[in-house]
Amino acid sequence: MSGQARRRVLLLGSTGSIGTQTLDVIAANEDRFEVVGLAAGRDAAGLAAQAERFGVTATALGADDAERLVRDTAADVVVNGITGAAGLGPTIAALEGDAVLALANKESLIIGGPVVKPMMAAGRVVPVDSEHSALAQCLASGTHGEVRRLVLTASGGPFRGRTRESLTGVTPAEALAHPTWDMGLMVTTNSATLVNKGLEVIEAHLLFDVPFTAIDVVVHPQSIVHSMVEFTDGATIAQASPPDMRLPISLGLDWPHRVPGVGAPLDWTRPQAWTFEPLDEQAFPSVALAKRVGEAGRTRPAVFNAANEQAVHAFHGGRIGFLDVVPLIEDVLDRVPEEGGRIDRHAVLAADRRAREAADGLIAARA
Repeated sequence: MSGQARRRVLLLGSTGSIGTQTLDVIAANEDRFEVVGLAAGRDAAGLAAQAERFGVTATALGADDAERLVRDTAADVVVNGITGAAGLGPTIAALEGDAVLALANKESLIIGGPVVKPMMAAGRVVPVDSEHSALAQCLASGTHGEVRRLVLTASGGPFRGRTRESLTGVTPAEALAHPTWDMGLMVTTNSATLVNKGLEVIEAHLLFDVPFTAIDVVVHPQSIVHSMVEFTDGATIAQASPPDMRLPISLGLDWPHRVPGVGAPLDWTRPQAWTFEPLDEQAFPSVALAKRVGEAGRTRPAVFNAANEQAVHAFHGGRIGFLDVVPLIEDVLDRVPEEGGRIDRHAVLAADRRAREAADGLIAARA
């Protein structure tokens, strides 16, 4: 990096899991990156401490303020680590500017697909999710026309191997006991229901222009192989590394260049076994539902995501059970009609709002 300018990084969602790990990567590579702006959701004290540590004066609190910060701050990379639909505005703002968007906020792409997809010029969006980062790395092994299918791996979450009937009465604490990853409440719960994997299938379709019929999910409890690409000649290329988000974060910060020493390699001197098993779609119907929603497109993914977010909060508030989450999403999809006409940001947000209202009504009725 000698003689090269440091990449200016604007970090959104700085006090969350992705945000704090991004700052770890930057702190360890100060010759390569500098923080020029920070935005957090509600943790004002945490944001202030981070700003002081990295000497940052441009800060924001809340999604609306974060969108303003993106528009007002010169950056080479905008890392969107905001959780949920609130990340849509900042994603659009980043794509309207000149910076690369390192996208950890999958929801903004999923719900805003009709709006965001046309803005995604080549090389402008780099996925930070470990699965999609893995796919991007594997896709470098061939051309788009040589891809037969994408295979996303899933740890299976805390309830892997359980029947649907056995999930009756599981508690929020059990749902948050993820065996591999340390994530926030929403993403961890989504991993327990496998809604997160369904969202990732939609994200993979939008990022890589591969049809849903050519995107599969396989359960891999060790979380070493982060995803795979099968090519038309029968070769399968997999990306493998210990489960550590710092590796995909570092690639997001400086794609396609690798940051030396950012993660520990696998230890090939000791015996180890990796296993793969099919997804139990009876116990976890969320992936199949997400594929249907993704195929429908338009504002259906926005309704899916909004209903899920309300259901997750209701589950943690004790108002519905774990097994009510996915049926509630289906009920909301049935009740909220498709937006007519052109799909723009306002239409997406209107669908999001109506879905939340419908979900809240159903939750209140069930309670």
